[in-house]
Amino acid sequence: QVQLVESGGGLVQAGGSLRLSCAASGRTFTDYTVGWFRQATGKEREFVAAVSRGGGMPFYSDSVKGRFTISRDNAKNTVNLQMNSLKPEDTAAYYCAAAMGSTANFAGANINYWGRGTQVTVAS
Repeated sequence: QVQLVESGGGLVQAGGSLRLSCAASGRTFTDYTVGWFRQATGKEREFVAAVSRGGGMPFYSDSVKGRFTISRDNAKNTVNLQMNSLKPEDTAAYYCAAAMGSTANFAGANINYWGRGTQVTVAS
């Protein structure tokens, strides 16, 4: 069993930065690829980024590539998402998720665990 708790969301001006954190509890955290999804009001949930069990092989959606960086610290059971050059279209609830499999397939993976989400609002 893995519990995921997100933090770090908030309100930021366009062009600004935020750092989201996902704190995991549970002894099997390192068994899972971990990533982030987001869901804007009235839209479907979409994949953002994922990182492998060992902290390598990051994979990003085209919409955030070059602006967001995902990282993982297994000693601290955390996964972070550094978000730079934020745009109003990045406004959404951001969810941490854990699943088996590769980072490249994370977007379509059968997600084993979800966090409750943290809101990010980017003002224009």
